[in-house]
Amino acid sequence: NAQACVKLDNPVEFLWSFVGGEQKVNHHKDRSEVPAITPEAEAMSKALKKAGFTFVGPTICYAYMQSSGMVMDHTVDCDRYAVLAH
Repeated sequence: NAQACVKLDNPVEFLWSFVGGEQKVNHHKDRSEVPAITPEAEAMSKALKKAGFTFVGPTICYAYMQSSGMVMDHTVDCDRYAVLAH
């Protein structure tokens, strides 16, 4: 994956393109509403595989989107929601 990443012209722009270049803030009321896979994650997975990456299924991609801040999935009752949903 490191070799595939080096071949990308702008890896940050490439990855953020799957959320339109800005954080996607979701407004889930319950943790059961938070998906494991989204259409954006499926598109990222497909593009990464095409670019030569491995072990990048849509669940992995969505987890990456969440952990990197591309997607904010804190539920509305979370004490961090108001701060993060700016």
